[in-house]
Parts: sequence; C-alpha cells; structure tokens
Amino acid sequence: MRRSLLSLALSLPLYATASQSLVVCTEASPEGFDIVQYTAATTADASAETVFDRLVRFAPGTTRLQPGLAESWSISQAGLVYEFQLRRGVKFHETAGFKPTRAFNADDVLWSFQRQLDDAHPWHKLSPRGFPYAESMALGQLIERIDKLDDYRVRFTLTHPEAPFLANLAMGFASIYSAEYAGQLLAAGTPDLLNRQPVGTGPFIFERYRKDAQIRFRANPDYWAGAPKVDRLLFAITPDPNVRLQQLKAGACQVAVYPRPTDIASLRDDPRLSILELDSLLTAYVGINTRHAPLDDVRVRQAINLAFDKKAYLRAQYGEGNASAAVAPYPATLLGYNDKLEPWPHDPERARELLAEAGHPDGFKLSIWTRPGGGPTNPNPGIGAQMLQADLAAIGIKADIRVYEWGELIKRAKNGEHDLIFMGWAGDNGDPDNFLTPNLSCAAAKSGENQAGWCNAAFDGLIQQARAVNDPTKRAELYRQALAIFHEQAPWIPLAHPKQFSVVRKGVEGFVLNPLGSNNFSRVWIKP
Repeated sequence: MRRSLLSLALSLPLYATASQSLVVCTEASPEGFDIVQYTAATTADASAETVFDRLVRFAPGTTRLQPGLAESWSISQAGLVYEFQLRRGVKFHETAGFKPTRAFNADDVLWSFQRQLDDAHPWHKLSPRGFPYAESMALGQLIERIDKLDDYRVRFTLTHPEAPFLANLAMGFASIYSAEYAGQLLAAGTPDLLNRQPVGTGPFIFERYRKDAQIRFRANPDYWAGAPKVDRLLFAITPDPNVRLQQLKAGACQVAVYPRPTDIASLRDDPRLSILELDSLLTAYVGINTRHAPLDDVRVRQAINLAFDKKAYLRAQYGEGNASAAVAPYPATLLGYNDKLEPWPHDPERARELLAEAGHPDGFKLSIWTRPGGGPTNPNPGIGAQMLQADLAAIGIKADIRVYEWGELIKRAKNGEHDLIFMGWAGDNGDPDNFLTPNLSCAAAKSGENQAGWCNAAFDGLIQQARAVNDPTKRAELYRQALAIFHEQAPWIPLAHPKQFSVVRKGVEGFVLNPLGSNNFSRVWIKP
C-alpha cells in the first residue's frame, strides 16, 4: 500500500503544473456523492462543498449565516413559517450526461426536501443508506409542509418552533439538487448515477472519481457567487498522514489536510510550508454500544470510562496544547455547556468494583473498532486502540481490535455490529443540538446514526424541549440538565476537543479553515 501511495505522489505533479490547478491531499475516500445519505466530513468536502449549494450558507471561517440560493428570507413571529426568496438565474452544471434546460427554481427545492421527507416520493426508497440527518433530526415530524408560492418563492411550515432550523438548512443534507436531472435518471432507469455522477449549482463541476485514489473537478465558470480562482481541483486520497506530508513537501499537492498534531512542531520549521490552525467544533469519542450486553449496564459503561487513562491518550495522540480533554459531547464554547461536570478519573480499582457489582468480576470479551490512517479526531487510530485495549485488560476486559476502511466502518457501525468504536464529530452549524440530536437522540438510535444505540427518555425529552425554545437562557439550562444525564449514563468515552490543522505550501492564498470541520476551496488561488 505504501508503495502505491508513493507512486501516486510521484505522478501528481502532472496534474499540478498549471498555475490555476489545485491539488489537495485528503484523508479518505468519500462514502459517495449523494450527500443526503452520508455524514462524514470527507464526503461533505467532495460533494456539499464542491458540487452543491444550499438555501443559506455559512460565511467562510464562521458559523454566521448568509444568503445562498435564497437571496433573502423571513420568519413568522411564532417561529413556524419560513419564507424564502430564491435567487434567479442560477445555472445547474452541464456535464457529459446532462444538459439542463432551465435555471434553478422552486421545483428543485421541493424535490430536494420532499425526497427525504415523503415516503411516497418516487426517490425516497432509492437511497440505500436512507437519510441520516433527516431521520435522526425527525424532520418528517417537524416540517408540516413545503409550499411553492411561485417559481422563486418557497415556504416551510413547521409543526413547532425549532431554534436551530435556519442553521440546519445550511448543512450538507439540505443541499439543493436538480429535479430535472433526477427525472432524467429515473426515466432512464439509472437512479444510481445520482450518487456517482452528481450535478449541482456549486463552484466545481464533478468530472471523475477513482476509488481510493483521486477525485477530479473543474471550475464552474457560471457560478452565481463568482467563478473559482483555480481552473481545476483534484483531491488526492491519501489515508497515511506521513505520505500526505511527503507529497506536500515534494510539491505533489499544495494543501495537506489533517496532519498529525504531534507533527505540527516540526512542520513549523519548514520554510516552504504554512500551518493553518483553528479551535474548531470537534469532538473525539469512543461510542459504547448499549445494544450489546453487558454494555447495556450503566455500571459497565462507567467502569470502561474509569479504566481508560485519557490523559495519557491525549498526550500520545495530540501532543502538548493541541487538544483539550472532553467531558461532554460538545466543547465548552457552545451554549449550555455544563461546567460542573468533572471528567471520569483514571481509577482501575473503582472500575473493577463496578464490574463486580454488575456481575462480571472476571471481566468479559468485547471488540474495539477503528479505522486505518488518521484524521483530526483520531490522528493515530492504531495506537489509540492499543492504549484502550491495554487499559481494559487491566480490569479484566479482553478486547480484540478490528480495523475497517472508513466507508465499511460506518456501514457496519450503523448496523450496530460493534462493541466500542472510535469516532469523531464535527459540528455542522455551531448549535449544541447538532452534537446531541444526530448522535444521541432516540431517533438517531433508531436510524443507526447514534453509534451508542443509546435512547434515554429523560435526555431525549430535554433536547427536544431545547430545540423548541428560542430563549438562549432557557435553552442553556435544558442542555445543562441533558449533559448531566449523559455524563452519568456514560454512553461514550468522551476523549478530546482537538484543534484543527491543515498545512499549505507557501503561495497558497484564500484557504480559510472552517470551524465546522469541512473544507471549501472555491476562493483558493496560488501565487505564480
């Protein structure tokens, strides 16, 4: 594998010789290009941030909302009706397989949402992965109806107020598709092409994908927000962070995402490189599958938390000052963080006592699931899994480590096959609900996106209440109560809130790190 990656590195300059081409060494293959089916940041980079747009979007490098395909909007006083004025003259991509006959309009908005929400929609059952965000956020119960007022006005009517609703519409799952392209595919009997040959209104036009190797895009010259500053964009898929850096230093790529935090100090000394750094909205955790006995016993989950030496883990994975210890599902900078919660200490003796109380004085066997390569929330998966394995062995739990490629890991985890799984989450919209509902709600447990399979009625009720309240003070108190339940019930081992890093070659301009974890290259350019 290393030889083939190095061979790829040597071949990449062929694509990077033109001054208006950008090569990005990225960490993993996308799960697909039909972004509504997926949740991984690598998939968002390759689809939501390149091919598609949404009604509203985040200003670069912030969680501040600004107009997207909707140039303006209004919200009723009761918070139940959202009306959007759509942008005129926005063109969908023209590709080898599709030539649009009309511009973007309200029909595309209705198709994009009704496909996810309406069981009777002809495309609803054509998505093998389902619609994880729509399902875990119970959007079918939230959105009462979507009306086309005319070709350039749409109205969403909600069943109850939802404080983060507008921000949610800036997330990848709310991307707007071409209803005309979808109709063409359905008529031709090739609906699977929606996931393999995407068409949107975004800054880049998809050209081709070679699995586990590269994705190629060309600039959209008609992009409504202004054509990208590079003519071509290529993602070089490079799971090994060491190889990513070799490629960067050799000039085979101009951007390398997600270097190991422990490499940052030495990279700062290289005059050819610049380090981009941000306190982003990231959480690293180990999900404990409560659907599997004896992990359904809170005493066992607490014992696992007590067994793991998280301070040692943070030092080994992130180095000094590159991450803060996690206690809750989201960082302390977000609304409703409960600063009264104390991290689980490293206390193997108390862990053994809890196992004995739960009827497992001699321990038991389980599996630890992780991925190859590394990313911002799990820089060195092998070492992390081995550290957890050793600490569990010290309290009598025998764990075997299973390593799966990212897409396979996600698919199997959604089916609930794992016991413990190293995972991470990048906040999608800057709201605490985005960490809680998609990952820990009962709806997410039912859909499989809740990696812990944990459904706690009291916790679920609190986060539902918090979503329906606009008063920040009241929302914050509800979240503090919910976080206390999470902490006591221990469905995760919260690990870290890492800083986000990317490395660029000198001369790369306009690349801004996103606190929400995805990467957008539409305004990036390279000095001659």
